[in-house]
Amino acid sequence: MQDFILPVMEGYKIRLQEARRIAAAFLSGCDRGYGYPRRKGGVAKLCPFHEFWEVEEMEVQLYEHNQAAYDAAVELMAQTGKAAIIHPTGTGKSFIGFRLCADHAGQKILWISPSEYIFKTQMENLKAATGGEIPDNITFCTYAKLTWMEEEEMAAICTDDEPAALSAENMPSGDMSDSSRKGENKAPAFIILDEFHRCGAQMWGQGVQKLLTIFAGTPILGLSATNIRYLDNRRDMAEELFDGNIASEITLGEAIVRGILNPPKYVLSVYSWQNSLEKYEQRVKTTRNRVVRDTAERYLEELKRALEMSEGLDEIFDKHMKNRTGKYIVFCSSKEHMDEMMGHLEWFAKVDPHPHVYSLYSNDPGSDQAFDDFRADSDTSHLRLLYCIDALNEGIHVEGISGVILLRPTVSPIIYKQQIGRALSASKSTDAIIFDIVLNLNCLDSIGLIEEEMQLVTSYYRDLGESEYIVNEHFRIIDEVRDCRELFSKLNDTLSASWDLMYSLAKAYYEEHGNLDMLASYRTEDGYPLGHWVATQRGIRKGKTHGCLTAERIRKLDAIGMSWESVPDRQWEKSYRAAKEYYGEHGNLNVTWNYVTKEGIHLGEWLNTLRCCKKTGARQNYLTEERAKKMDEIGMIWGKYDYFWERNYQAAAAYYKEHGNLNLPVSYVNADGIKLGSWVWRIRKERNKNSQNREREDQKTLTEEQIRRLDQIGMVWDHSNESKWEKGYREAEAYAAVHGNLLVPARYATEDGFRLGNWISNQRHQFQKNKLSEQRIAKLDALGMAWQAPAWKNHYQLAKTWYEEHGSLAIPQNTVIDGVWIGKWLVMQKKALEEGKLDEGQKKLLSELPMEEVAKKKKAPGNGCRKTGT
Repeated sequence: MQDFILPVMEGYKIRLQEARRIAAAFLSGCDRGYGYPRRKGGVAKLCPFHEFWEVEEMEVQLYEHNQAAYDAAVELMAQTGKAAIIHPTGTGKSFIGFRLCADHAGQKILWISPSEYIFKTQMENLKAATGGEIPDNITFCTYAKLTWMEEEEMAAICTDDEPAALSAENMPSGDMSDSSRKGENKAPAFIILDEFHRCGAQMWGQGVQKLLTIFAGTPILGLSATNIRYLDNRRDMAEELFDGNIASEITLGEAIVRGILNPPKYVLSVYSWQNSLEKYEQRVKTTRNRVVRDTAERYLEELKRALEMSEGLDEIFDKHMKNRTGKYIVFCSSKEHMDEMMGHLEWFAKVDPHPHVYSLYSNDPGSDQAFDDFRADSDTSHLRLLYCIDALNEGIHVEGISGVILLRPTVSPIIYKQQIGRALSASKSTDAIIFDIVLNLNCLDSIGLIEEEMQLVTSYYRDLGESEYIVNEHFRIIDEVRDCRELFSKLNDTLSASWDLMYSLAKAYYEEHGNLDMLASYRTEDGYPLGHWVATQRGIRKGKTHGCLTAERIRKLDAIGMSWESVPDRQWEKSYRAAKEYYGEHGNLNVTWNYVTKEGIHLGEWLNTLRCCKKTGARQNYLTEERAKKMDEIGMIWGKYDYFWERNYQAAAAYYKEHGNLNLPVSYVNADGIKLGSWVWRIRKERNKNSQNREREDQKTLTEEQIRRLDQIGMVWDHSNESKWEKGYREAEAYAAVHGNLLVPARYATEDGFRLGNWISNQRHQFQKNKLSEQRIAKLDALGMAWQAPAWKNHYQLAKTWYEEHGSLAIPQNTVIDGVWIGKWLVMQKKALEEGKLDEGQKKLLSELPMEEVAKKKKAPGNGCRKTGT
């Protein structure tokens, strides 16, 4: 077919081939995303009074924490070509990637993800947030597909072959890379690696490295809830893939502290304790020491009675499941375990005798449909349960979840946080509930991981003088088996086995693993506390623990690889030596938080941990007084943040001496590597906090002395936002002088790259929300500002003409007039009117029409589009 070029607005071109395809979609009645034909990442609409295509920019709104992360990532990619964002599940980090796509609408973005289903779900969430708009400049591929692609095919992954817009409806059944491509090979403008910690897998990692080699120089954005592969020697994928360029990192504990995620209600209980008791009954029977046996039998009987009197799971769910018709995700450990757990619906009988039950696991061909059915289930008269194994651990966020139920053994920290994160969301206004129903009496300590994170984050913000960021210091933990756990601990201590028996268990462990490096909480399959016993032997030899350790016993332990330093002690000595070497070479311990030595020691992270321990008093057996003194001897900076303020001030003073001002860009970094631009920006922000807390000395973040010193070097306190607006106004003034109006095309940019069309659109948006000052409104009015976008008036005129001709606004939603889905447009305006999102001029015009007649779901008969006009 020959291609004909139609003249269009702003120099864009649309081929007749595509125009015919769009027309065919209308005529055939297929809504394939062409109701508003998409071009360049925006929404293209054929205006009724013009013979060109008008393009409006797609807008992706971000939460404040994601906006800050996005800005930092854009800056890092501009500087280094790489940026990683590490935010926990539920905080909306996929929208950061979509914002990048929207802001580079005319360029191809290559998006790599663990699965097509994850991406499809993310696109559906985007559509829900934007009212149906999605970017069409994404080329999607899975990590698995990359593994098997030849270099030639990989190099052609982003060729220009008329890709259709991706959406939940027209998502291809395979990767886009399966399509035949006819254009010239073209590098993507950006590569997005979603869930980038998965790139550490051997085969997937090879495919990613091959891709990055082919497109060397293409900026890379990584998104993940974690950068550490805990079960793979703690590999740091942010370091391996992004050279440590982390634009933003927020832990799950930090997200809760800052109020990004609401603190959950955490209910801890246990099931299947009978097997644990049977093992301990056997151990009690075989204990030779009568005193020990009698004491153990007493604790065992008390434990039995406590467990028998404790509430069953049916009572626990009945008591704590306040949303009795909500949606809950139930995590299981395996397919067999899931089948077993689905046979215990009696646990929920007091909540709902007939819950709706769905199951989902990776190898089930019907999982996609089951998951879709669960999400679509709107029956609020029944409890809704989705049992799954690992399919929802990452990437897929489900709206409307009331809580999660963990029926689990001990799992890695990554999976534990991912599963908890299913119940948490930055968009939720209510607190979720987490039921942690562990497999046995030995697995009751995972929640301490989140509590420790929250404690360290709280200490960090208090050190910085930024207590206003601390929204939640704790969350409610309901321990339904506290008494049982205490009795279990006493029973376990009483049943300390003979030295020879424990030695034989240690020897068996050594023969299997080649060492005795185990956690203190480690237990054998029979429940013997081997980890505690090994730690006790170390303590006895050091004189810190009472006991008997003869020379013969020491010899026997040496023979099976006993290291007399504990794992934490060895880690301390190793890190301390690294700190001492750094001090000897540099004369200080001014180490960046992400600094790693050539031996792979995370020295910056370790020093920061020591500071938090010192501040909070946590882990006193690790940071002892003796060790703190040793750190003092090598220049430990305990109050690092005061030290940094003075260092940065001296850098700012040097800049002022050279340039005569502090008008430096946020991205400015001086020759010493100090990020002076971002520091000056942060100082201005802190001054504003001082102004808001004039009567609260404890809430002030800058001292009067610091402000005075900054004044001496020319600090302009109200600078950034005002100067940006004035820049936009000057560009608008220049445009109006040339064109006589401010009807700026949405994608128009000035010669120096200023996006004036976007700026004008933002002013309209601020005006509609009553967030634009009278002074600014007057200045823009003087330039001929049109506060209503022209397209809106065109659509309004179409609706008014229909009403005048038909005497009604009961227009089916799939009615198309001159390329405009006028029925859908009216529904959107009715919703915007009800939510107060329209300006006064728009409200006045709509008041002239009977908007109450606008239906929300009415469609024309049949499956086709109802098309009128020409």
